[in-house]
Amino acid sequence: MVSRGCPHHCTFCYKDAFFEGGKSFYVQRVDTALAEIDRLPGRHLYFLDDHMFGDVRFARGLFEGLRGMGRVFQGAATVESVLRGDLCERAAGAGLRSLFLGFESLSEAALAGSGKNHNLDRAGRRRDYEAAIRRLDSLGVSVNGSFVFGLDGDGRDTFSRTVDWAVRMGLTTATFHVATPYPGTAFFRQIESQGRLLHRNWEKYDTRHTVFRPLGMTPQELEAGYWKAYRDFYSWRNIWDSSRSHVSVRARAKHAMYAALWKRCEPAWNVLIRSGALGVIRPVIEAGLDLTRPRVSERKRVIDDEYVPVTVSASGKAGPLADRVS
Repeated sequence: MVSRGCPHHCTFCYKDAFFEGGKSFYVQRVDTALAEIDRLPGRHLYFLDDHMFGDVRFARGLFEGLRGMGRVFQGAATVESVLRGDLCERAAGAGLRSLFLGFESLSEAALAGSGKNHNLDRAGRRRDYEAAIRRLDSLGVSVNGSFVFGLDGDGRDTFSRTVDWAVRMGLTTATFHVATPYPGTAFFRQIESQGRLLHRNWEKYDTRHTVFRPLGMTPQELEAGYWKAYRDFYSWRNIWDSSRSHVSVRARAKHAMYAALWKRCEPAWNVLIRSGALGVIRPVIEAGLDLTRPRVSERKRVIDDEYVPVTVSASGKAGPLADRVS
């Protein structure tokens, strides 16, 4: 992790409650982050940060430093940050191969009601999710889409519409969540004030995700729809159909391999992890991630034409040249 928290304020997110009374988004110094990365073994990095692109100047310095280190990495960002500026190209040139994107919902009403305003434009319309996916795909970056079910504005058809869209868009993986009113969040206060909280016995959450009454369906329908979405998205047929949305053979192979290994082979991963053999196959994982590195022409355009050098002082602050980056 090279940052803590997130600059956004979604009502269902635990972030504001977790950081209550303090600063809810801050980053490491660039030189400190790079020095830590340099000490880590292997090529693969998984950034657990909530929003890798959240601080533009820091992200530019980080990706500039990562270029030439031979790393491949995965992380998380927002649709808005993918569509804005050139951080995607910089990240891909530095080794980004997979990005967790918070789509959360296809419903504009659900996005607006949950404070996910950065997924909406000024007119209140949903941002161009498809353009963000195409941009990442052109750079050889796989997309892990995040979706939250049960938000106000969702209905019984939300599950099938979301899965169909995700398959059609060629998302390599998808992470589905049941909206949960965590104590301390704005979502919790809303659900509690409306008398929609089913119980406060959080131990039940281990076996039953739904702890409130959604508006557009019953709690049982929300729970069942959640599990069905996972089964449907990761069916062999949908893995195959989704992989075919990519143009290149390598992208199709990476998609099918990654999706199948991640969700269809969980018992094998358990054996590898428990036996301590995960490190042995790490080079294979890294090679698989790097199957779709940016095209030479794209890397040359980004590195030769668009990068402006960013100087980093001992304090980790970007120097004057960073101000010239548009």
